[in-house]
Amino acid sequence: MSLKANIRKAGNQDLDFVYKAICELENEVLDFEVFEMIFNENISNPRNLYLIAENEIEGLGFISFHTQNLLHHCGLVGEIQEFFIRQKYRGQGVGKLLINEILSFAEKNALKSIEVTTNKKRVENVAIYENLGFTLSHNKFTIYK
Repeated sequence: MSLKANIRKAGNQDLDFVYKAICELENEVLDFEVFEMIFNENISNPRNLYLIAENEIEGLGFISFHTQNLLHHCGLVGEIQEFFIRQKYRGQGVGKLLINEILSFAEKNALKSIEVTTNKKRVENVAIYENLGFTLSHNKFTIYK
């Protein structure tokens, strides 16, 4: 089933939707003031692409995409930082629409690759990303304080 959705760049008016989406994604209540500061900084950075999927009623999903020049790629690489689709709209093509916008941006900007990381506890995401055309090619190691 495919859903009609409009995809547009996120703006200041989307702060509350994105905040709630990321809190749900992370299953925690994040510090709103710090979140707002980071959100405003990130949406104003021309190297980032923050997109909202919406219908005429409400926001359906959100994706954030950051780019940087990396030495080992000799060029620009993009990484999806956050990717959220409201539960009731999952499996209806909203994620594919957002990913297609990222792919278009990557092509226009001659990106070398697009990366995405998912938490190991979100095992269902591996199949989702593979279905969207990603390949499981790296291991990511982290240290938390």
